[in-house]
Amino acid sequence: MNAPQTFQDENMSHGLPFGEFVALMASLMAVNALGIDIMLPALGRIGSELGVAIENHQQLVVAVYIGCFGFGQLIFGPLADRFGRRPVLFSTLGIYAVTSFVAAHAGSFDLLLISRGLQGFVAASTRILSISIIRDCYAGRRMARVTSLCFMVFLAVPIAAPTLGELILLVAPWHWIFYLLGGFSLFVCTWAAVRLPETLTPANRRSIGVGSILQATRMTLGDRCSLGYALASAVIYGGLVGFLNSAQQIFAHSFNAPQYFAPGFGLIAGMMAIAALINSRIVERLGTRLVSHSALVAMIVLCLVRLAIVSSGHETIWTFAIMQGTTMFLFGLTGSNFGSMAMERMGTIAGTAASIQGFMQSVVGTLIGLAIGQSFQGTTLPLTLGFLLGSSAALGIVLLAERGKLFRAHNPQPVGRS
Repeated sequence: MNAPQTFQDENMSHGLPFGEFVALMASLMAVNALGIDIMLPALGRIGSELGVAIENHQQLVVAVYIGCFGFGQLIFGPLADRFGRRPVLFSTLGIYAVTSFVAAHAGSFDLLLISRGLQGFVAASTRILSISIIRDCYAGRRMARVTSLCFMVFLAVPIAAPTLGELILLVAPWHWIFYLLGGFSLFVCTWAAVRLPETLTPANRRSIGVGSILQATRMTLGDRCSLGYALASAVIYGGLVGFLNSAQQIFAHSFNAPQYFAPGFGLIAGMMAIAALINSRIVERLGTRLVSHSALVAMIVLCLVRLAIVSSGHETIWTFAIMQGTTMFLFGLTGSNFGSMAMERMGTIAGTAASIQGFMQSVVGTLIGLAIGQSFQGTTLPLTLGFLLGSSAALGIVLLAERGKLFRAHNPQPVGRS
């Protein structure tokens, strides 16, 4: 069945050609991804120029952004459910551009971190809005497929971003990285203003009163799948944040190969894009649970093998790239599916639910990732343990959410529209 046939019976309230809708949602997601990945090659130079004495502290340029990103999600979901998707999108992308330009002119590391925190805070809207807009138009396995297609396009960013960052550093100072971030956010804002209609129906607009928010919070946290899959995503996401925090140092210090950072990072990130493509083609036939649960079990097995290699001292840059790339592939088969299952019953409160789930993922993931990154001591052991413990914890949480039954498809009656 081709793509137009697959989606023609959906409530496609976005009114755009399907390909353009996917590209726009992927670009909205990419605003945040670009804000993280493009600066990885510049962390050493930023730390040197701004007088960062302890090398691991340069990771805060990423960690502060991601942490504030988590807290921002608590704000923009209820706002998007009350005022609609478009007003929140325009205002936050505009602020993102301003904070990018402020960061470009930061004369101290403290000011840079403040601007990065504000940048991450408003960037939270990009996750909330992309998930909410997709959920406004699709549900269930089809939402998982749309999300996977968006991820496939969106994941081109971490593949290309470090190389793009290095190219900028060849011809300009690191400040120009922030100019590019500001310009890209304005481009996406303009595209959405011209082409994307409001997807939140008047019937689903919610009050931002305390009572309404508390009700939506109870619905989100009281649903077994919503809470369970949000937490499972969070603990696995911690491993990814740990990789982002320490990737540059791993290539430079663990393997003495800083010249391979950009291509190596791109190849590893590319495995997530391949996973997203495969998931988009199989998830409607096999189901979100069979695909994601199988990938999670495989990730645990892979991490155990990887731990044995690292502990024995036989790890090389090649085994690292293969193992990390395969881990990212399996991560790609869990991420969008876990997200879709967490949102299955959240149709009428999509914005607020995405806020709460995203907050849990970002804050828990940031804390785990920060612990992994700050534990870097010249080897990949902290990263390997982080992924092993995270995937094992995720399996335990999923077992609780599914009442001990893995791999079995079921179709719960959604609270929102189907």
